[in-house]
Amino acid sequence: MKMDFELSSTDRHFAAFIMREAEHATPWLGRVAALASHAVASGNICLNLAEIAAAEISLDGSEHHVPKLEKLFEQLSGTQVVGVPGEYKPLILDPDGRLYLYRYWKYEHDLARILLDKACSPVGDVDEELLASGIQRLFPSRPEAGIDWQKIAAVTAVRKRFCVISGGPGTGKTSTVVKIIALLLEQVSPGPLRIALAAPTGKAAARLKESIRGMKESLDCSRATKDLIPEDVSTIHRLLGVRSGSVRFRHNGDNPLPHDVVIIDEASMVAAPLMAKLALALAPAARLILLGDRDQLASVEAGAVLGDICAGNRSVGTSPECAGFIARVTGEAVPQQPDVISDGVISDSLVVLQWNYRFGAGKGIGAVSRAVNAGEGKSAHALLTGGSGSGCCWHDIPKPDGLKNALAEQIVSGYAAYPDAGSPAEVLKRFDRFRILCALRQGPYGVAGVNLLVEEILGEKGLIERHSRWYPGRPVMITVNDYSLKLFNGDIGIVLPDPDHGGNPRVWFAASDGGVRSVSPLRLPAHETVYAMTVHKSQGSEFDQVLMLLPDRDSEALTRELIYTGITRARSTVDVWADEAVFCAAVARRINRTSGLAAALWERRNSD
Repeated sequence: MKMDFELSSTDRHFAAFIMREAEHATPWLGRVAALASHAVASGNICLNLAEIAAAEISLDGSEHHVPKLEKLFEQLSGTQVVGVPGEYKPLILDPDGRLYLYRYWKYEHDLARILLDKACSPVGDVDEELLASGIQRLFPSRPEAGIDWQKIAAVTAVRKRFCVISGGPGTGKTSTVVKIIALLLEQVSPGPLRIALAAPTGKAAARLKESIRGMKESLDCSRATKDLIPEDVSTIHRLLGVRSGSVRFRHNGDNPLPHDVVIIDEASMVAAPLMAKLALALAPAARLILLGDRDQLASVEAGAVLGDICAGNRSVGTSPECAGFIARVTGEAVPQQPDVISDGVISDSLVVLQWNYRFGAGKGIGAVSRAVNAGEGKSAHALLTGGSGSGCCWHDIPKPDGLKNALAEQIVSGYAAYPDAGSPAEVLKRFDRFRILCALRQGPYGVAGVNLLVEEILGEKGLIERHSRWYPGRPVMITVNDYSLKLFNGDIGIVLPDPDHGGNPRVWFAASDGGVRSVSPLRLPAHETVYAMTVHKSQGSEFDQVLMLLPDRDSEALTRELIYTGITRARSTVDVWADEAVFCAAVARRINRTSGLAAALWERRNSD
């Protein structure tokens, strides 16, 4: 099948630069340079030459037959602008045919090196007796859950300098990490332990902070330990120290973070460049704990770091030595299966939580999300149309001219209660009960069109009065970070009149202390109306009710990860509006981000 590529001006300028700098350049040097730039813009870390070798491709409408892989190697390796890993040249070509822009090769190389180093480095003596006592206190027995993977995750985080805890919504990632912090504090008591908590967005940081505040008081540990559990959660950018007008951070390899433990929530959202900068800023002895859902959408930027660390969706085992430690401390027997990946390094740092405490085992959102993850589109559709238990419903997507009438009842029901809720805090709380999630930004089924449609419906029902742009009740989402105002990409506020400012409109946001704060509309950074948002933007958020809207025709943007992420944003109910064929095609399509990180972590060569 022919592959079509539409190059951007950046891709073409980069190719022209490479051709100018190279001696004895061949046309394919410029073409693959442009494709390497295009690959990064498409979310990949590198260009896999094997995927295009000997293929028919179209570049900006011009047809080309790509040489065989060995010929591409010959044409690229003989130039001054293409180097091998470890060299400082604009393009890096590794032995497996991955072609990188140098900067992205360096990100991947540094990240793999640091993660492997931390996974291999011992943490010193662990008081097994104290740890076993803490595990017994903090993790009550749940026989119905089978193997208690939360216990195993906690032991892993105490035992290793690098730990990844993956699991879907409702599997207890946040409650587990709060208990991990308590266990770590007990191990070092009475000594100090500097702990940093961060997330990729302000919204995700606020949710983690709220969860920790609500959970730590119920822990079965001493008052002194509870008091030492931090509640402050920042964005990763704020943790690293943003420099105005620069892509560099204050904390880096030369000025590491002053923390013994760094915990990152919603790690699936973190792009490779930012994760590499975070890893470089860690002190050599610091622990790194990543929380996230490996099945969620990857970052909108380059890389799928969490997915690569977790070896995709393959089953991962533990080494016999690690399994023995877990058994001694927890009493849990980790199954040793011959058909799973285990290298005793990264595999011993990875735990996937499997029991869902929110969704039932065989019905509702849990059942649908598992079918989607398994790529079983028809089964997922049958569960949705058959009322798979509580919380799930299917609607055939109407044509664009019928969308308004079809959605009106649900939109009125979902958004009727929030505009006149009273206090700004209650307005924000009620607004977060319901959200429309779209797969696309543009088109009749995209965010832009649906937001206008919702405003029309609510206006006609008298629920909002659109007499100005800043009408009372208008929800807005920040789309760029503004560190001076402490407003970040993804933060959501509601326009309400402020009696303290003459009744003039102000935009009210949740504050970091659990209250609310207001900002003048004139000071807001870039923003947009947000009755509907993309599934990508919804990551790090949860809503009581979700209405997920897919377009009436297939698109490469529709993937299994997108469907899964949208469905699992719902705490209690989800309504899917889609065409069956489009839905099933999306569930069958996986995101495929090209990188060498998984190979670097899981397929290390003996010489490394």
